[in-house]
Amino acid sequence: MKIGITKSLSFLIVILALGTHQVQAQVNTQAGAQAQYERGQAAMIHEDWFGAVEYFLECWRLNSAHAGAAASLAECYYELGIFDQALIWVRRARVLARGNISLINLEAFTLIALGHLEEARVPISEVLAREPNNREALFAQAELDIALGRTGDAVIRYRDAARRFPDDRRLLISLALVLGSLGNTEDARLYIDRALLQHSGDYRVYYYAAYLASRDGRLSEGIGFAEDALHFRPGFVPAISLMASLHYRLGHYDEAIRICDQLIGMNRNDSQAWYLKGIALTQVGRPDEAMAILSTALTITPENEFSRMALEELLLSETRLEDPVRARWAAWNFNRAREFRSQNLLDQALFEYRRGLRLYPYAPERREYAELLRLQGYPARYFEEIRFLQSLGMADQALNDAVESYNALLSTALFRRWGVDPVMITRPHWKVAVFALDTQTAFIHADAALRASSFIRDLLVHDRNIGPMDLELVQTSFASAFRTAREAEADYFLIVSVAENELDISITGDLYVARTGAAAASFRAFRTGMDRLRFASRGIVNDLSRALPFRAELLLRRQNQGLIDKGRADGVQEGMEFDVVQRGRTQLQNEGIGLIYSPEEVVGRFIVESADEEVSAGELIRQGFFDRISSGDEIFIFPAQEQVDPRGGPIPADPELRALLRTLR
Repeated sequence: MKIGITKSLSFLIVILALGTHQVQAQVNTQAGAQAQYERGQAAMIHEDWFGAVEYFLECWRLNSAHAGAAASLAECYYELGIFDQALIWVRRARVLARGNISLINLEAFTLIALGHLEEARVPISEVLAREPNNREALFAQAELDIALGRTGDAVIRYRDAARRFPDDRRLLISLALVLGSLGNTEDARLYIDRALLQHSGDYRVYYYAAYLASRDGRLSEGIGFAEDALHFRPGFVPAISLMASLHYRLGHYDEAIRICDQLIGMNRNDSQAWYLKGIALTQVGRPDEAMAILSTALTITPENEFSRMALEELLLSETRLEDPVRARWAAWNFNRAREFRSQNLLDQALFEYRRGLRLYPYAPERREYAELLRLQGYPARYFEEIRFLQSLGMADQALNDAVESYNALLSTALFRRWGVDPVMITRPHWKVAVFALDTQTAFIHADAALRASSFIRDLLVHDRNIGPMDLELVQTSFASAFRTAREAEADYFLIVSVAENELDISITGDLYVARTGAAAASFRAFRTGMDRLRFASRGIVNDLSRALPFRAELLLRRQNQGLIDKGRADGVQEGMEFDVVQRGRTQLQNEGIGLIYSPEEVVGRFIVESADEEVSAGELIRQGFFDRISSGDEIFIFPAQEQVDPRGGPIPADPELRALLRTLR
């Protein structure tokens, strides 16, 4: 009996010991999780987001019910710009801390950053229904307004909030930034000056003051504010980057290079610093070094279109046509062209082939480009390309056979029957000058407007209705652009501006009548993700091309038959009718887009009977008793042309403003 009692007691003691051990282990785990959480909080105070993520993840591993760790991870991922991961963690935190208003607001900000704008309305409404004056929810609502293109509504919200919280740093800076983006520089300066006065020791206020000064063209003042920010927060990378950009814009290229070296020393993957150093080296006449630096930038971020454009421009200006280095860099475009072609994205493939051939005209990939033209239904262009390859001595038997076959095939083409050379007659009828103002800058890349305007001009080279003029891209002011375009006898001039952040770009093209300087139209394109510069540039070109009226020339006349210099490639189809206007009797509208000519100047009609690739033939019908139609007369009015709003449609969200407001949280 005693033995049984002894065994029972021993068993009980073991159970108690195990329980005590488990409790102690759980206590130790909880203590370890809390210790990791506190280390993460300390890292967040120093804005060491990567280090903080490591601590909070370890805290979560030790305690998967730690609401603070989940919430802090959401904050860290938001600050790092990893918004999809931030959304996962904020929703986990909300499950563990139901009703926490701070987490509801954070979810709203994250949804806005991800572009889920309709979804973001739900958490914002939830908070404002409970607390109508909740500052974070008001900020979220204002950011949502801006993302939806309703910047004026955001200003009203910010001003209402500023009346209730007159010394709130974030409100004052937000108002200054939003007003600055709207061009209200006077009020923007009032609010940023108030922020500087009330928060004189805050490095962030000086940083945003530097940005606003740079936006207004007060570059030296901007450098001073950036230096103040670094005085209160040494090593603050955004201020250093901004200061490098400001020195570049002031022409202090050696100083910009020095600061870029400092940034690269802090982070060798800083592609923005590599890019700025490369273009600064170009400005001081060190092209070989610039090419090496820009090559390094593309090694770090191959998708950076600004670095690639800067490098391509250097190659075009500083190397010979047959230089092998051109072939090496053109290969990137050709590889991308093949990728697009494999996905049946033929227009994008054509664009990449043209970019590659611009760099290296003797590339064998010209044959692939020619084949793509053939597949798109342009036999005459295909024939010209393979004949060029033949002239370079790059033809094999198959290509020689193709030249012979297509020469025979095109023997009955309209241009052959009428005895004209399609290469010689193809010319655009609108002369457009493309400019960027040197006072315009973007948040991420210096000379962003210059790169975009260069891209747009290159794209217009292949537009059959518009001819980009070979004029200096960068102009010092609107007056300079106006004078340059007018003296060159352009029809219109386009001033390009850019706003961007790390993921998005917005390009605006303001079109003006070159004769009067009056506004003609405004085009806007917003793109995000990969290839955003080229897609946004193409958007501007497509809108411009649709906005300008169809225009052609009567090349030849045979009795009641005529031949015009536009064909299927220009959208001409059989049965279309056009006015024939006496040569030299038209004038551009003083403002807006359009041509002015009196009914008396219309000498007849042209009805398309046969549309070939490059030219079209049809019947000429005189107007009036006398037959006044002659070669050289102009062909106008394209009835089926899509109408484009000359005001440019809704104003897209300013990506630069959105990024700056996001960093204010």
